[in-house]
Amino acid sequence: QVQLVESGGGSVQAGGSLRLSCAASGYSYWMGWFRQAPEKDREGVATISGDRRTYYADSVKGRFTISRDNVENTMFLQVSSLTPDDTGMYYCAAAPSMELGYRLRVEGFNSWGQGTQVTVSS
Repeated sequence: QVQLVESGGGSVQAGGSLRLSCAASGYSYWMGWFRQAPEKDREGVATISGDRRTYYADSVKGRFTISRDNVENTMFLQVSSLTPDDTGMYYCAAAPSMELGYRLRVEGFNSWGQGTQVTVSS
């Protein structure tokens, strides 16, 4: 497992943008972003492989962009055109390998950060 630390969250108005960052203590082939709104289950937002294949939840396609720096072991999530429905705690996750169908599922990852809060006001 690796240690993960998120940063970059904040409070923005609808339509605004943020850039979330995740610093990892080491390399993981799979990295991803998840989010959890109050009283809701944690959901997958975007995932990226070591060779930079990307996968997005339908709700964020076209608005969020995931990227990574394999030299610095960091991952980013550019979030744009935010709506109040995007409000939640955003978590960074990592895994050395991934079973087919688990790329946006909590069960696919074994390392988690503490989260960074994103709040979008209307």
